[in-house]
Order: sequence, then structure tokens, then C-alpha cells
Amino acid sequence: MKNLWNDGDARSLADDPLKLRVYTSRLLGRNPDLVLHGGGNTSVKTEITDVFNETVEILYIKGSGQDLETIDSAGFAPVRLEVLQRMSQLDHLTDTDLVKIQRSAMTDNTAPDPSLEAVVHAIIPYKYVDHTHADAVVTLTDNPNGEQLVHEIYDERILIIPYSKAGFSLAQTIFHNTCKFDWNKIDGLILMNHGVFTFADDAQTSYERMIQIASLAENYLNSKGAINAIAKARPEEDLHALAEIRHHVSLSKGAAMLVRLNNSAEACGFADLPNVSSIATRGAMTPDHVIRTKPTPVIFAKDIARNISEYATSYSTYFDRNTDGSLTKLDPAPRWGVWPRHGMLAFGRTLKETDVVADIASHTIRAIQWGEAIGGWQALPEKNIFAMEYWELQQAKLLKKEDYPLLQGKIALVTGAASGIGLACAKILHAQGAVVMGLDIDPELSERFNQQDFTGAVCDINDESAVQNAIDQTVRLFGGLDILISNAGLFSGSLKIEDMDAQTWDRSIEINLTSHQRLLKASIPYLRHGLEPAVVFIASKNVPAPGPGASAYSVAKAGMTQLARIAAMELGRDGIRVNIVHPNAVYDTALWTPDILNKRAQHYGLTVEQYKTNNFLKTEVTSADVAALVLAMTGPAFAKTTGAQVPVDGGNDRVI
Repeated sequence: MKNLWNDGDARSLADDPLKLRVYTSRLLGRNPDLVLHGGGNTSVKTEITDVFNETVEILYIKGSGQDLETIDSAGFAPVRLEVLQRMSQLDHLTDTDLVKIQRSAMTDNTAPDPSLEAVVHAIIPYKYVDHTHADAVVTLTDNPNGEQLVHEIYDERILIIPYSKAGFSLAQTIFHNTCKFDWNKIDGLILMNHGVFTFADDAQTSYERMIQIASLAENYLNSKGAINAIAKARPEEDLHALAEIRHHVSLSKGAAMLVRLNNSAEACGFADLPNVSSIATRGAMTPDHVIRTKPTPVIFAKDIARNISEYATSYSTYFDRNTDGSLTKLDPAPRWGVWPRHGMLAFGRTLKETDVVADIASHTIRAIQWGEAIGGWQALPEKNIFAMEYWELQQAKLLKKEDYPLLQGKIALVTGAASGIGLACAKILHAQGAVVMGLDIDPELSERFNQQDFTGAVCDINDESAVQNAIDQTVRLFGGLDILISNAGLFSGSLKIEDMDAQTWDRSIEINLTSHQRLLKASIPYLRHGLEPAVVFIASKNVPAPGPGASAYSVAKAGMTQLARIAAMELGRDGIRVNIVHPNAVYDTALWTPDILNKRAQHYGLTVEQYKTNNFLKTEVTSADVAALVLAMTGPAFAKTTGAQVPVDGGNDRVI
């Protein structure tokens, strides 16, 4: 493992213990083989002068939920060291009370809550303390001969601490194992099935001890051929099955879930191992992971619905086997899956949550194979894993109902998304929790859709192959498709029928009608596996109230409306809603330049403002207004409505 310490970077921080603590914390956090997604914690002991001009010993400990890779000084919680040290000597303390006491002992109530392992850091009699869940070290301890391996590799420079649940239990275990111990004899602690602590009175030594301990574990694994004992295989792709998996996992969860597919050679190699059903289901790599991953993954075979059902039944049995009767069972849906021939799957309500699970799963399957190569992978007993998953602090979170946005976990595709109504629709769906794929021929789409959960594909909506690829990519990225906003279109120049050229007519029909039919056709197989699937067509006021000189546009939009009505009839049996919006006079789009607006207003003898509000409600209709109706049509307000045509025009006399 590479030592990232840089004397030049550290020299300027030498006079500020907390800044130096931030520096080495980030060095640890940059290496996912040491720290994953908020795991691990670091601290520094120092002194401050309080308002009474008295010196107070403080432990600055990583705040709960902070990420070591990006942490700054404000991410550390200042806690009175004396209080923490006295807590370690108590005979009993619930973790709920531990949190309260630690919070009350802080000298800055605006700081984040201290890590639950603050008492452990206080016990260790050194200025700097580092704690990680180094993959290689945890692999050694997740082994039938774990303690023997640790003794063999580290001699007497490491003190082995038997497994104990994080929180006050761990603090007690370490206190009783070290109260009469000579700390100068060791370089660190290895907690069985958990991780590593290193320490020193200077930041560099504590950090470098962590790197050395992890490196020795890696060297041992390498000497046994374990590092290279990673199976690899080529992936197969079945996006329709992927959408079906997401559908059933979401039903088991009781809410829309996103899916991340890992079809790397390593993921497929693990999924194709002949004994994968055995080794993948022995338990989590560390108990800390179980809160995010559940104890085991689901193993997929041919019958996806049955696989999820059996997993849920098994999880309920696991709960009944371990509960004391006072606990509230969590949902029975898996958080990751093993899919032979296809790879690994991670499930979550948000993309961030899903990616965290995916990363943990990726590290877990590697550690499992390392462990098998050195004598066997053996996780903690079920009762210990259950105790962590149903920890009192986790149960307390259930009392605080999660307040998710309306469309959390939904997957949407919007065409004509680079500007105007399409962009407004994409933004409002995203703001309400959906992940969004935007399509447009405009290259500027890439600049506007540049987030993992708000992404886009530049393509011509008339290119059937490109559209199919974009839909497939949406499913590949997120696991399915729930919402389709069919918006792309153009307004042909004003021409009377007798003056209409074939090119103008054909282009309008192709873009405003045919492309929508192709888009819908390609989307239907995925929408069938969608969650409360909804399709919204953006048509026009010209459908109920056409005007002269707009035959190419009006006919195409009328055809689109008829397409949507028939789709509502055909797809209703699959639970797919299809509704239509008829906007009119939406002037905040690229079509309506100031020059065009001025000319149109002058033509009717109106000011621009009068022209823009020339409707019964005397109000301007914006892209955001149209998007608000589209949002309603994709949500519960329209849950039992299909085939509807709703105007957004401020009240048009010819429509009414």
C-alpha cells in the first residue's frame, strides 16, 4: 500500500494539530482499500482555552456521517476528554445514552455529533489515533484461523481485541484489555472482524503505522497467491430481465429502488463461481456494512420473482430467529445481488445510496476470494450481525419517518430536453427525486445534463437506432424506466396548404409524430416493468383549436394525440398511464425571440406584455407551468387517470 505522506504538504500544518489531523485523515480517506463511504474515524487530543480562561483537554473526533476523504476542520467534533475517559469506566451505558453524554460534553454545539467510537479514542493514550477497516486486515480476521494469522504476521507489535459491537461495548472491551497494558510495546490494535487502530504522538507516525499494517497484510495475501485469485468472466446482457429485477425488488421494499449493474470481468467472475451461493451468503465483511447491505445478497436464477420472494421469506425467518420481541422488522428487500453470467447488482432509494452499496459489494467479493485462498472466508456469527443491523440507534431511526420527494427512486426519460418545456420537465422531475435521462439533438444538452442522476444523450430523435441505444442506456445506468415525457418537436413555418412543400410536410410528420411512435414502441417493454409507469405526450393547443397556415404542425400534433389515446387503451392493462398536455403561447422557449414577439404583438395591435397574457386568466404561461402539470401527471394525483387531454393555456377562447 502506497504511503502518501508528503513532507512539503505537512510542514505548513505542523503548528496546528487539527489541520494536521485533517491532512492525514484525507490521506486515509483517499484509499478505498482502507476506508469506504464514511467508514473509519480519526482523532487528535489537544488543549483549548475556554471562556473562563481555563485550559481544557479536548478530543477532536471525526463527526458522525463525515467522510474522511473530504473532511475539513468543521467535520471534527470537540469533546471534553475527561468526560470520555470517565465514561469508559462505567459498568453499563446504553448507546443511546452514550450519544447523549458525548453530545453534552462538546464545547461547540454547532459541530456534528461525535463518532460512536470517541470513548475508544479517548482510552488510547496518544495524541493522534487512526481507525480504518482495511480490506486486507479484515480478510485475515474473517478466517477460521484469524488470530493465528495475525500473530504470525505481526508478532507482538499488535494487540488483538476480540470482536465487540461498536459503541460502548467496544469501548468496554478495549478498556478491560488495556487498563494494565504497556502501550509502548505495540504499534496498533486489530479488532477481530472489524478493523485496525494505530496511534502515536505525531500524525505521521500514526498514519505510517496504518499503512505498514495494511501493507503487511497485503504482502501476506500476495505470498499465498490470494491477491491474484480473483475470478474473471465475460458479461452477458439482458436489460429486460434487469428491469424485471428492479420491479420485484421495489415491490419487496415497498418503494421505488434504483439499480446499479456491475458487469465488470471481476463481478461476472465472482457471480459465475460454482460455489457462489455458499460463499456469498456467509455474512457481511464487517458488521458496519450490514446496515447498508443487509446480511446477505440475493442470488438470482431463472425465476426472478421467486428469487426475491424466497429472499424476503428467508429474511423474515432470520428476523424471527433473532428478535427478542421488542424490535421492528426492517423491509425484507435485498440491497445487493449476485446474478450469474451478468455480474453484481446494488439496490438503493437514491443513486448515492446505491453506489455506496455497490462499492461495499465490490470490496466484499474481493475479500471473500482472498479469504477462500488462505483457508476460508468466515464472517461473524449471525447473532452478531443481527445485533448490528438491529442496533438500538438504528431502530431509533425508524421512528423518524424518511421524508423523500414525490418521485424518489423513479427513472425518467425526457426528449427535447435541452431547452424550453423539455428542460423544465427534466428539472422538476429531478427536483422531485427522479433520476433523469435527457435526449436532444442540441450538443448543449451535455453541458446541462452533467450529473450522474441528471444525465443526457445527444441524439437525433429520428434516428431509431440512436433512440433505442439511449433507452437501453437509461436502463443500463439505473435499472429500468418509469416515466416517459415525449416532448421533442418543431414548429414548421406558416404555410397554407396550397403552398406546402413536401419537405416541410414530411419533416413535421417525421419529427412531431413518427418519432414519438418509435420512441413509445421502444420504451413499452421497459415501462411494463416500471413502477406506476406514466407517459406524457406534449401536444399543442392546435389539436383542439387549429389555425390557418399550420397544417403540417397541427396535423402531426393531432396524430400524436390520437397515438396517445390509442396507447392509453392498449397499455392500460399493463398499468401504464398515457396522458396528453396541450400547451399554448409558451414564450420562454428558444422559438420566441424578442424580435418575433415584438412583431407578433404589433400584428395584433398589442404590447408584448398584452400579447403574452392574451387569455381569459390574463396570465403568462411558462415552460415551468407546463412542467408542473407534467409532474402531476406522473405522480399520484393522476394515478387513476389515463387518456386525458389537459390544456395549459390560461384559458383560450377557441379551445373553450
